[in-house]
Amino acid sequence: MPLDLAQKAALVAELSEVASKALSAIGADFTGLSVAEMTELRRSARAAGVYMKVTPNTLASRALQGTNFVCMCEGLVGPLVLAFSQEDQGAAARVVSAFAKTHNKLVVKLVSISGKLLGPGDIDTLANLPTREEALSRLLAVMKAPIGRLVRTLAEPQARLVRTLAAIGDQKKTA
Repeated sequence: MPLDLAQKAALVAELSEVASKALSAIGADFTGLSVAEMTELRRSARAAGVYMKVTPNTLASRALQGTNFVCMCEGLVGPLVLAFSQEDQGAAARVVSAFAKTHNKLVVKLVSISGKLLGPGDIDTLANLPTREEALSRLLAVMKAPIGRLVRTLAEPQARLVRTLAAIGDQKKTA
């Protein structure tokens, strides 16, 4: 059933709003996937906080104008499902990459992050980006390491003295 003008305008507005707030976007060809498989993909995307939509390419192109993902417009060819990461840069890439590993018919065509169009092979790089919590924990570990080394360095002379006195005491007991 074709969309009327009001529905098309609403779809473009919705997609444009999502794209303007998104951190990364993936475009994948879904030709050959069954309805059940697409439902499974959408369910996993919802669980990961990823907005996923199958949209006519002309409407998607209009919606992406004025966003960071305008670079994807040239690649909007054929049936594509668009996935936008809303909270985590790698979320859409992780969902699509994991689904593509078990379903050969889902083929990644477009990968974009921060207004830069990447090659389809770069989806694994994007999928392997740490989540916000992982990045913060790594940063904290890096910040904490020098302090820990300083504390160990300052405590070492006293610890060495205690070990030396304990060794002398053990020698006197055995002698």
